[in-house]
Amino acid sequence: MAVIGAGVIGSGWAARALACGLDVVAWDPASKGEQRLREAVANAWPALERVGLAKGASQQRLSFARDLPGAVADAGFVQESGPEIESLKRSLLADIDEVARPDVVIASSSSGLLPSRIQDECRHPERILVGHPFNPVYLLPLVEVVPGARTSSDAVEKAADFYRRIGMRPLNVRHEIEGYISDRLQEAIWREALHLVADGIATTEEIDDAIVYGPGLRWAFMGTFLALHLAGGEGGMRHALEQFGPALKLPWTKLQAPELTPELARRVIDGTKAQADGRSIKQLERWRDERLIQIMAVTGA
Repeated sequence: MAVIGAGVIGSGWAARALACGLDVVAWDPASKGEQRLREAVANAWPALERVGLAKGASQQRLSFARDLPGAVADAGFVQESGPEIESLKRSLLADIDEVARPDVVIASSSSGLLPSRIQDECRHPERILVGHPFNPVYLLPLVEVVPGARTSSDAVEKAADFYRRIGMRPLNVRHEIEGYISDRLQEAIWREALHLVADGIATTEEIDDAIVYGPGLRWAFMGTFLALHLAGGEGGMRHALEQFGPALKLPWTKLQAPELTPELARRVIDGTKAQADGRSIKQLERWRDERLIQIMAVTGA
């Protein structure tokens, strides 16, 4: 597997593939890209050992290429995880397309860009699609597979098969749309959370608590629709819609995002810094991973 871009998402892909016993060749133009990648994989490895490593899994199977062609030339699958800038992804995917073997699928980790646009400069757009993962990639199984207008059905099937091979749960997004499915839902919560902070209604910690100790517990194993079906009692979803449907017209949510003013940014940054309570990002990642492993063990995710 070739991993292009060694940031948070790219390193997550590398760690997952290595844990599944694959060879991984990575490339990132940043001067300290290899160092950051290896540190990120090492930080993720204890969690992967807890989950269970495949036969032959080893951090030693990670290599770092000197250039893009060197990373892609012999890869059986390419995962691009560069910055979320459309012009950059269009150019980068076109460069990958020029040097990858003709039978290889090229997936982008984009979290919201339209695949039809980012595949537009490629000579072989039929093999370009979006494979949108969720952080931490090495633990969370969901990957949204989003084809562009010129992506072939064969490429979609190959991508889904590959993702299953490395323990993921591919979700085929049949209709191309900005933000895909999960990020559109998360974005709605994020907008409302920012409004609550901006209006002085709640702190970042109070808002997080409202999720962690409430619906977040349900969401670990039950989505919004099934939860509402149960809320309707014996009448199920039909009764729930009759009872709660009218409330949808109440102006509870603002829909539009608030302006990210310096004061709002300060409140959000200061609030999350207090929540971190002196723990580094690496420490928080290990704390998060331990709890995710426990939840996944219970839910079978």
